[in-house]
Amino acid sequence: MLQEESDLSLVIAQIVQKLRGSNLYAQLERQAWACLQRPEIKLESLKEDIKEFFKISGWEKKLQNAVYSELSVFPLPSHPAAPPEHLKEPLVYMRKAQGSWEKRILKSLNSMCTELSIPLARKRPVGEQKELLNKWNEMGTDEPDLSLFRPVYAPKDFLEVLINLRNPNYENGDSLSFRTHLGLIQVPLKVKDIPELKEFFVELGLTTGQLGIDDSTQVPPELFENEHVRIGQKVLAEQDGAAAQQYIRQGSPTALRADLWALILNISSQPEDILYYEQLKTNVIQHDLLVDSLIYKDVKLTASNDDYYFVFEDYLYQVLLCFSRDTSVLGHFAYNSASPPKSYIRGKLGLEEYAVFYPPNGVIPFHGFSMYVAPLCFLYHEPSKLYQIFREMYVRFFFRLHSISSHPSGIVSLCLLFETLLQTYLPQLFYHLREIGAQPLRISFKWMVRAFSGYLATDQLLLLWDRILGYNSLEILAVLAAAVFAFRAVNLMEVTSLAAAEGRGCLCILQLNKHQFHLKMIS
Repeated sequence: MLQEESDLSLVIAQIVQKLRGSNLYAQLERQAWACLQRPEIKLESLKEDIKEFFKISGWEKKLQNAVYSELSVFPLPSHPAAPPEHLKEPLVYMRKAQGSWEKRILKSLNSMCTELSIPLARKRPVGEQKELLNKWNEMGTDEPDLSLFRPVYAPKDFLEVLINLRNPNYENGDSLSFRTHLGLIQVPLKVKDIPELKEFFVELGLTTGQLGIDDSTQVPPELFENEHVRIGQKVLAEQDGAAAQQYIRQGSPTALRADLWALILNISSQPEDILYYEQLKTNVIQHDLLVDSLIYKDVKLTASNDDYYFVFEDYLYQVLLCFSRDTSVLGHFAYNSASPPKSYIRGKLGLEEYAVFYPPNGVIPFHGFSMYVAPLCFLYHEPSKLYQIFREMYVRFFFRLHSISSHPSGIVSLCLLFETLLQTYLPQLFYHLREIGAQPLRISFKWMVRAFSGYLATDQLLLLWDRILGYNSLEILAVLAAAVFAFRAVNLMEVTSLAAAEGRGCLCILQLNKHQFHLKMIS
């Protein structure tokens, strides 16, 4: 009991400390001073009167949303005496594996630098700055020569690292489990079984209405859709972030989605937020980074070739280039198993006082990275708002899809959950695919790493991301990946090669209709 109270006190103190440095704290302070001039504020009941003023004026709700938002990203509780690295990742072998992976990425980046004789960063000449500023909204028309640049890594490279991941403390003797024999992921992590998934995703049960299913043309709108939309409008009117997160578990109406997501992520476009975005834009204009070419290359290889997203090419450049300069993103490394790469001023290698994070946000883009942004372009058309939403989605969710950790929403746990579901409930299919050299994870890994962006139609993808926000978890990705295999199990039993299995898997995703969101593996 005392330990729980101590943990709670520590959480409260840390959240208070973080909020003290926020714009909201300054606004609350100004409002408190301003309300002192009001006649209903009495000296003898000052504290209670100010509380009541905050409640009536709506500032209490804004503070509650900010606290709830912080709790959503707060690291899992740990022992007070635990060192800082345990907040990042409690398992030593996971931290070592992540460190080794980072060294490989940096080696790839540095070798590209050396081969192409290109500096990591340079200041743009004035003429180049003016040219970039003039074409800021038309960067998609620019065709730089990117033939010599290559992605630092692709999802398949990352999968090979995860396949070779081992716990040195785990006994690999004769008592190997059935799962260990069949699955590619061979680390002993606890993942949810079907009963636990049913309990966790209770709102996805067959008895609960779902947008994407019960709003179809065959279902009269008065049975579910009209009432669900009315409740959504009420949630937005109340501006309650916790209620919005609960509501969105059944899917969001298209017209309300942008506002609901912003409410859940605690994003409100204040003048200072727009100014901050403009400062990032200025940094892009003034300095050229090597990662800029990686971003250009990735957009050209992925989103620009996508039937849904090619029209947003300019937005993607704007958001991703600004993102690479945003040092506020470094804050998420406190609970991310990864560490931001460091670079040194020329001639000062190894001297920590001359070290800088590179890129400034600490995130090196990989092949497919731009697909995290692309679906958001359907919801937000104002660049600074689009940027804020993406940044918050990344530091809450997407970073876990390309870092090695034991977190339940980390990519290692998602892979293990996917394999466990298939091996337990579709053992014949799993064994067949394994025997023909088409391990299911080799097919589904790229879906999960991208959170299905580029693999599902956008309307279905946004329904999926509704659930990610609603449950504050990425585990739904593994469940959907398993459901895809279940949906086409009969066809997949007929394939005889990895190429054929991949073809059937991709065709299956293309054919998925909205009814699949009742997730057969759960229901």
